[in-house]
Amino acid sequence: MRHLRLGALLTTLALGVLTPSAVRAGEPTDQLKIQLERVLKTVQDPEVKKEGRAAERRAVRKIAEEIFDFDDTAKRTLARHWAQRSPAEREEFVKLFSDVFEHAYLSKVELYQGERVTYLGDAVEAGVATVKTRFLTKQGSQLNVDYRMQQRGASGRWLVYDVLIEGVSLVDNYRNQFNSVIQRTSYQELVRKLKAIQAQLSS
Repeated sequence: MRHLRLGALLTTLALGVLTPSAVRAGEPTDQLKIQLERVLKTVQDPEVKKEGRAAERRAVRKIAEEIFDFDDTAKRTLARHWAQRSPAEREEFVKLFSDVFEHAYLSKVELYQGERVTYLGDAVEAGVATVKTRFLTKQGSQLNVDYRMQQRGASGRWLVYDVLIEGVSLVDNYRNQFNSVIQRTSYQELVRKLKAIQAQLSS
């Protein structure tokens, strides 16, 4: 599952721990920018740090739930295997996937503080918004990161369901890995592996 952990690390690089620069965009970008800035402020807040790691994770998770459409992302990563899951299995998988995703994100957050991201604008087509950004590292290299978002709920908030890093979809990456594990072994083995990663990230 090395690539699974790499996918989580790349997601971390794309999300939240970025210092925004110029913004040229519409509503999807505006909503995303506000939430990512909240993450940065949270992890840098001395009062939150005083309360310990668990409190920091709870605070970040609360914000992450306002950024990501975890139910839809989890469903997309399982693809055809989702239909075969019972309601209880689906609920367990969504919680497990989001927990692993968020723990990986938080565990790496300090590595990327102080980096910069430029918001390049967004485009909306068939109800899907793509927010384009460019990540600039301290070493001077650039990384293009796109967020795919869709409107959910009565409020019509834009939520992220996929992240593309240099054109590579994290949902596709997870889907291929999950499908490979299920086909080689079983869905239960995938859950076991995710729980093992969850345990490592929580330690």
